[in-house]
Amino acid sequence: MAAMAGTAERKLKVWELVLRCVVLGLGAAAAALVATDSQTMTFFSMERRAKFTDMKALVLLVATNGAAAGYSLLQAGLCAVAMARGGGALVLSSRALAWAVFSGDQLLAYGMLAATAAALQSSLLGKLGQPELQWMGICGLYGAFCRQVTVALACAVVAVLATVLLASFSAFNLFRLYGGRGGCKGSSTTRNGAAW
Repeated sequence: MAAMAGTAERKLKVWELVLRCVVLGLGAAAAALVATDSQTMTFFSMERRAKFTDMKALVLLVATNGAAAGYSLLQAGLCAVAMARGGGALVLSSRALAWAVFSGDQLLAYGMLAATAAALQSSLLGKLGQPELQWMGICGLYGAFCRQVTVALACAVVAVLATVLLASFSAFNLFRLYGGRGGCKGSSTTRNGAAW
């Protein structure tokens, strides 16, 4: 039984390392794709350049994905070192360390979700416009710019899904330190043979 628990524990830790590497790669890719994106168009002999700083939601996306890539690099390094030493993905023997990782992963997940949602909404406005307000979509004019942002947003969405899974893993790692298999200590309330 202990060998099976050790194998399951090892698989969970390998998946945590893989997910951290996914967030690292896709977060860095999304930030780089948006930060380097620009397109210049000429209108009536006037040049207009579209760049990511024109849309504040894209600035937030670059900052958040850059921070996520840095945080994931740090955590992936810690996971890899701990696994190489024979320990867990991140030896969470102290509750304080477990709370720090849990809080960092939660902050990362919520921040990336908010930034990606804002960038998606702004990008849809740029693509479709807002006919009720007589705002036209600009992606017909800046097609290459919009296509590169679309690829970056796809990377960001997958990275967000990975951070949500990582937040679940860190919650699991934290709350298992509190022991027990459910219920409160000393609780003996039963209903239909089940402890509540």
